[in-house]
Amino acid sequence: MRYKQVVQGTLIKRMNRFVAEVSINDSVERVHVKNTGRLKELLYPDNKVLLEKSNNPKRTTNYSIIAANKNDKWINIDSQAPNAVIFEALKEGKIKEIGKVDFLKKEVTFGESRFDFYYENGDEKGFIEVKGVTLERNEVASFPDAPTLRGMKHVLEMCQAVQEGYKGTILFVIQMKGCKSFTPNREMDPNFADRLLQAAQQGVQIIAYDSIVEEDSLFIDKQIPVSLI
Repeated sequence: MRYKQVVQGTLIKRMNRFVAEVSINDSVERVHVKNTGRLKELLYPDNKVLLEKSNNPKRTTNYSIIAANKNDKWINIDSQAPNAVIFEALKEGKIKEIGKVDFLKKEVTFGESRFDFYYENGDEKGFIEVKGVTLERNEVASFPDAPTLRGMKHVLEMCQAVQEGYKGTILFVIQMKGCKSFTPNREMDPNFADRLLQAAQQGVQIIAYDSIVEEDSLFIDKQIPVSLI
């Protein structure tokens, strides 16, 4: 996926989950933060950020932060981007564990959850839930960066879908390059880590892909190993 009208700025401070102050071309702007996670290692004063300019006159902010610098490389933090890149990848058959699908639909309800994708591939019918990953420590990508009841609910519902005969996949999109593996963030949310391991044991497919991040784009790249223990 590609962004339009991307500019670089310097973070002054994050005011709350949704709004930050950024210096852009020596002008201070209040901007939208496209991720409600904690992002403490990315959104701190004086760090470089990338922003996309909006042309929507009804918005209260003119820009949205889409990426932040870490060790001289960009980490995409746009929480909507993982779904967009996976939608493109599924249509092009780039997720090898699923292949090129015959039918693909976004935002499909199952039980009490709404999964990101429903697909059909020959006789196979399945659901995919996508999770964006922005946290990296010592070349290991990790999710979540804050406790996630919603994420745990998705895992439980995916187990139910598998029990009913669907193929179930939880796909972690690592919004950066340079990670050698993915693991759930047990320190932050041990319940989610336990549920994810149980889901894998019950037949849910757990996979992770990294991404190529440039100033104006994000594209899925390679599968990386997943460690659930």
